[in-house]
Amino acid sequence: MKKNSVFILGINFLHSDASACLFRDGVLIAASEEERFTRIKHTALFPERAIIFCLKEANLDISDIDFVTINSNPLSGFVKKLIYLFSNFSSIKIAVLSLLNTKKKISIKKYLDKIDLNKNFKGKIKFINHHESHIASSVYFSNFSECANLSIDGFGDFSSSASGFYADDKLKIDSKIYFPHSLGIFYQSLTQFLGFKSYGDEYKVMGLSSYGKPKYFNKISKIVKKTNFGFELNLKYFIHHKKKIFHINDSGQYIYKNLYSKKLIELLGPERHPEEKITQHHFDLARSIQEVYEDVFFHLINKVYEKYKVENLTISGGCAMNSLANGKIDNKTKFKNIYVSPNPGDAGGAIGSACIFIKNNFNFKIKVENYSYLGSWYTNDEILTQINKMELKNKFKVQFMKYDELYPLIAKALTEEKIIGWFQGKMEWGPRALGNRSILADPRNVNIKNIINLKIKRRESFRPFAPSIMREHVGDWFVNNKNVPYMSEVQAIKKEKRILIPGVTHVDGSGRLQSVLENENKHYYRLIKEFYKITGVPIILNTSFNENEPIVNDPIDAINCYKRTNMDILVLGNWVISR
Repeated sequence: MKKNSVFILGINFLHSDASACLFRDGVLIAASEEERFTRIKHTALFPERAIIFCLKEANLDISDIDFVTINSNPLSGFVKKLIYLFSNFSSIKIAVLSLLNTKKKISIKKYLDKIDLNKNFKGKIKFINHHESHIASSVYFSNFSECANLSIDGFGDFSSSASGFYADDKLKIDSKIYFPHSLGIFYQSLTQFLGFKSYGDEYKVMGLSSYGKPKYFNKISKIVKKTNFGFELNLKYFIHHKKKIFHINDSGQYIYKNLYSKKLIELLGPERHPEEKITQHHFDLARSIQEVYEDVFFHLINKVYEKYKVENLTISGGCAMNSLANGKIDNKTKFKNIYVSPNPGDAGGAIGSACIFIKNNFNFKIKVENYSYLGSWYTNDEILTQINKMELKNKFKVQFMKYDELYPLIAKALTEEKIIGWFQGKMEWGPRALGNRSILADPRNVNIKNIINLKIKRRESFRPFAPSIMREHVGDWFVNNKNVPYMSEVQAIKKEKRILIPGVTHVDGSGRLQSVLENENKHYYRLIKEFYKITGVPIILNTSFNENEPIVNDPIDAINCYKRTNMDILVLGNWVISR
């Protein structure tokens, strides 16, 4: 197979959420984030174990790889960098840090050679622009023949946003917004201000915002300003352009100092400390932050529409994870069709970098069997080996069940307030559990959030759980009848339906929608269908299978999570474990 095929390994390295993917002749056959193997959230270290997984999926070793693509190009925006540095001497430290990271990227061959001490990497390494990689990770899987494209994040290759146009199978990037201006930095800074200091905590502000009112909209609008070309930060409220504000620790985690200056405290009052009680004031701040973000976000999107005037839009980059804003795009802009990939952030850029290289150098058609599920998978025999190894039969009831027996059993258990760990098929690609590494519960139970938090999650009470719904029933339960397979949009639940599914209805009457098709996830769809037969509700509560850790990857992770928590039933393939 090697002689007749071209193998391209795409990686995300020295950004958060290190990842790897593998293409064979333009076909995407595997992808995973490094955190799933190391169990360290958002790790930015070299994705060695993710690469090993991808190679194993194709029965290859590192010497078989023809090209490695990286979603960062040290030369991108080089002139812009020089101009900025010569005019801002306070940023020399930032420049040195950037150069050190560049050196690591350029010496990447030594990392690849360490994967197998007996086989060296013999291929070529290609550096691809960060935002072009973001956009490609969406556009080539969107099924749009033409579309406008927008990438928004913190920073990558000295820019925070890029827009472009795709038609005739060609992608062109037309404009960018450069350092130090960033909508991602704006949101992250104010997330820190609200006391959520860990990298990736922005989703907490989204959940918090529904409890508040936009009392501070005018004040926060002073921090970021809309412009004719997009937006600008009022830099007096920030320090990221003056000081080194983050480092990567030995585990590969991003550790951030506060991104904001004392001027922000003067504007908004005291910052919230992480252990401080959340009050209505904080709810109102969160709502104001979200609405200012959306005001700028929709302004930027409308500028893109004015330029290209097409119906289709792809959104990518870390800011594409703001599902609250995503759900309003078709109402707040003139775009009619929106596509967000299952992994729009830095991890997804690994796939995008490979796509760009493929399109520029080969005649391959980019294809994937199922973009949602590209990670690790295990046979029933492999699962049984782990069950026996961990001696579960001595402590729990363990039985093998055919799926025709399994679906009704688990559906009935859900109606009895049981919390289910559901482990099936290939690991999800992206940060959201989509029914293969999920914890499931009955959405009709008004107390289910408290039950899950008590038994398993132990997380903030203001954070909602997601409804997974059979695709054909979306229009019956949601105001907008949309196909949203990756939980990328928050949508309004119909008023008369909210009382029926309180477990997945947020305080504002919304839910982070996951529409489920049988041909995309057979087992999950059929379980929901069985629950529907019993209850008349075609919806199951879905949250990620984890406990303050990355989503479980293999059977051992799932079993350990089950043992440490009060989860009632664990389903591993056809194996059912109960207490």
